[in-house]
Amino acid sequence: MGPIRTAYLHAARSAVRLLGDPAVAQRWGSPSALAEFGVAGLAGHLASQVFQVETMLAEPVPPGDPIGLLDHYARGTWLGADVDAEVNVGIRRVGERIAEEGPAALTARTAEAVDRLAGAFTIEPAERVVHLARGPWSLTLDDFLTTRLMELAVHSDDLAVSVDVPTPELAPEVIEPVLSLLARLAVRRHGQPAVLRALTRAERAPAQINAF
Repeated sequence: MGPIRTAYLHAARSAVRLLGDPAVAQRWGSPSALAEFGVAGLAGHLASQVFQVETMLAEPVPPGDPIGLLDHYARGTWLGADVDAEVNVGIRRVGERIAEEGPAALTARTAEAVDRLAGAFTIEPAERVVHLARGPWSLTLDDFLTTRLMELAVHSDDLAVSVDVPTPELAPEVIEPVLSLLARLAVRRHGQPAVLRALTRAERAPAQINAF
């Protein structure tokens, strides 16, 4: 199994542990740290980063060539969308629907899905391609897993902050692909000098180098 698939599984299992934290169940009906997102809906959205992968692997391999990882983000209409934009309202609705089963059932279902993916990843070829219907375009499985790995890391932090528990620490081999992706996106958005200065020269660092 390749390093991205292994990293994704580690992050997914970390997310399952967070979903099962008693603090999540205790604050299930409370607002989260994200605007317009409740804790339950955010937990559902975190779990969806696992369910989405299973859904895509169940689909036939799409025809045609996949696009590159940065091209995926360049084409995405959801980047920078307002919190009340249709795409973000839809994301919240899906998260809330996934969370309707409650914290214990959601945690168990997510854990079961991760176990199934661990088996599936061992038989999927290195060049496996998946189709993103909302694009619509295709990515290699490993590039798609990189996007989900980033989502797992970012939304685990969101959920942990929302319920007042420490953000899960991920091993270097798990977090490094996330940081690499975010740095590349930040460079594309702000330029090389801005990111370089933010990381090395506080006296002339820009106010922001956010990737999104």
